[in-house]
Amino acid sequence: MMGIQRICIVLGMLFILVREGGAVTFTFVNRCTGTVWPGILSNAGSARMDPTGFELPPGAARAVPAPTGWSGRLWARTGCTQDGTGKVVCATGDCGSGTLECAGRGAAPPATLAEFTLDGGGRNDFYDVSLVDGYNLPLLVEPSGALGATATTCAAAGCAADLNARCPAELRAVGGAACRSACDAFGKPEFCCSGAYANPNTCRPTAYSQVFKSACPRSYSYAYDDPTSTFTCAGGRDYTITFCPVATPSLKSAGGTTTPTTTVPGVTTDAPPDMARPIGSQGGGGGGGAGQGVMLGDNSWLASLAMGDASSSRRASRLALLAAPLALLTLHLPRL
Repeated sequence: MMGIQRICIVLGMLFILVREGGAVTFTFVNRCTGTVWPGILSNAGSARMDPTGFELPPGAARAVPAPTGWSGRLWARTGCTQDGTGKVVCATGDCGSGTLECAGRGAAPPATLAEFTLDGGGRNDFYDVSLVDGYNLPLLVEPSGALGATATTCAAAGCAADLNARCPAELRAVGGAACRSACDAFGKPEFCCSGAYANPNTCRPTAYSQVFKSACPRSYSYAYDDPTSTFTCAGGRDYTITFCPVATPSLKSAGGTTTPTTTVPGVTTDAPPDMARPIGSQGGGGGGGAGQGVMLGDNSWLASLAMGDASSSRRASRLALLAAPLALLTLHLPRL
């Protein structure tokens, strides 16, 4: 009888370990040549992620655990400065909190957004990278362990292109540091999918949304851009959020100068691998494939992502870490 009880205890502990191993972690990586300040906003009814904002120097990475069933959005603020009163103001993506933490506030457009619903229908994760609120820098979402995925299944999503380099003049914002959406710039129903255009039958792609879509085919370009823009993974895997997966020009502060960097607790500063540099990043043109304005290696999977044919990177499984405590417990069990 005692042996059965001990077996039940071990099985219970294994269940806890597996449950904990299924917790989702977002790893934020900054490959930009300047500091970014990630912001995090939880949807209504979703538990808050902690922190809701922080500083991330170039070459740094930071892991942030997500509450079970979390839903919300992630983005990068750029050009953040602190005034004499200690108030933090950012050139793009500002959440208006006045601090490093966004504390329940969202990004002011234009900003590139990563949107997530974890453990949703069928215990799946749903995610996308949205340019509906405009664009401020390249952003890539990579699910762990997604091998051989295609289309809108569990695969890399996002925008690796420098859209600021090819942003139409009438959409340029913050001195060329961001690109507004047509809805934000003009406020017309046909661009905002509102009023008579508030359904997928009447709200169609526009010349402006197609500029975004041609450069970033795996991102949302307008409100009803669903078929090639929403991705699904079985729940429980981790995600890497990379800002500037291909290095971009130095990010500018609100004053137009390169932002100084500061190392903060919880951040690692291992330098990323050498990345290709953009070409034609100052105004139009550029020589990247398909007019993307960034130089991507011929064999780069990022080049495939920009052309709509990406596969996710591989990551080692953590099952061995889960099994180790169970093995140690089993060694101490008496024979039945």
